Parts: sequence; structure tokens; C-alpha cells
Amino acid sequence: MLINEKTAVSSSKDLLVPYSRHHVPRYHEWMKDPEIQEATASEPLSLDEEYAMQASWRNDADKLTFIICSPLPTTTEVQPETAISDPRFDAPEMMVGDVNLFLRLEEDGDDDDDDSDNESETSGRGSSAGTPHVVGEVELMVAEKTNQRKGFGRAALICFLKYILDHEDEIVAEFLKGTRGYYYHGSEDTPPTTTTCQPKLSYLVVKIGQSNTRSLALFESLAFKRVTEKPNIFGELELRRFGLGADDVKDLLDRYDIRGYRELIYER
Repeated sequence: MLINEKTAVSSSKDLLVPYSRHHVPRYHEWMKDPEIQEATASEPLSLDEEYAMQASWRNDADKLTFIICSPLPTTTEVQPETAISDPRFDAPEMMVGDVNLFLRLEEDGDDDDDDSDNESETSGRGSSAGTPHVVGEVELMVAEKTNQRKGFGRAALICFLKYILDHEDEIVAEFLKGTRGYYYHGSEDTPPTTTTCQPKLSYLVVKIGQSNTRSLALFESLAFKRVTEKPNIFGELELRRFGLGADDVKDLLDRYDIRGYRELIYER
């Protein structure tokens, strides 16, 4: 996505920066790890293919990606107009992992879990009968074991949720503009069948391997709920979060002592 191309998110616990070309070599090294390949259901790529993938993620309207880095030094005074321009702040040794949102359209009736207790919660969340729901699938990776179990993943996820909440309309609008065959209110040459209101995210979803107890516990602590106790054919459990609101995110920031959330201009 282009929405975060020039935006970094800073807090006391982490720094999120847009996935850029200079991050690719380090990311490529991470993705050589067989455990990461298995956890992310990824195939190994050549370095050239990794550069092409980065460019795709930057431009594709259905992918929102940040690289997770260690937080800015407490002595650093960063003004919004100068922002993140020092290459030390997101140098390879500062990179921790990534957090992503993959968007898709879900037509009414596409959900196979008709008996889910959460089914009714999708109704009215920016969609009407016969209108596609916009669903956001979250992925989180803390790449190296030395950086795991240090709170990076939780902090990054909470800050990411706040960013999504603050920019929901823009994120959904960019996605729908890039979705072939779908139009929404405000687009050029709007056809008669266009929706009359700006769609919202119906819900957030994450798919986690049933044996990955730490990740399951992390997402459940942030009010993601299991759709079913039965894993899919890939051995994954699906968890969903509905009704993300400003008070919910503020509570999470306070509960986990994540201070100083702010967006900065990214100029690398």
C-alpha cells in the first residue's frame, strides 16, 4: 500500500517503518530460516525475487506492511518535519520483524463458519445486504529468537491496531480503488450499483498453527477469539476480532505501558 509510504510509527516499545528497499537484504536472511518459512507458509526466494516482492508489497492495494524495529533512543528528539531520516534508526541490526495486513473482499455467505458466535457481529459493520465485507488478515513475525519474548510482538501489534483504527477509511478506500470490478462512493465514474457509504473493515482475522501456543495466547490477550476449536486442513486455528474502537486501543496501550505513540514522517 502507498498510504504508509512516508509514515513511521514510534512508541516507547518499538518503531514501525514502511518496508523499503534497503530492508530487503536483512529480510532475505530471515526468510532463509526453515522455521520461519514453515511458520509463514513461505517458499525461499532469491534476493532478486525478494526485491520484486518488496516492490509489490509497496504498490499492491491489498497489503499494508511495516518493519518492526527497536524503539528510538530516549535521548533522541525527532521533530515531525525532520522525522525518521537517520539510517541508524532502521539499520539491519535494529530490525526485529514485520507486521502486515492483507485485505480481501468477502461476499455475504462466503463464511463457512455459519454457526460462529461472532457471525452476527459482522452485520452492519460498514456493509449492507449483498455488499462485500472488507476483511483484514493480520500477520506478525518476530524473526530472530534473541528478540522473541521481549514484548516486541505485542507492542508492534497494538501500535499496528491503532494505526489501522486511525486510518481505516483511507486503508479501505485505497484497497477498493485497487480492486478490479468493485466501485465505492467517491470513486470516479461511479456506476449505479455503487455502495452509498464508505465500507469499513468487517473484522480482523489471524490464522495461527495450532501448536503455536505463544502466538495464540498473544492474540487472545488482545481480544481475538477463536472461530472454532478445530484446525483447518493446514493445522491452523482462525481467530477474529470485531468492533475495534478507540477506547479498546487506548486500554491496550495503557495496560501494556506503551507510551508516546506518534506518527512521524519517514524520509529514508
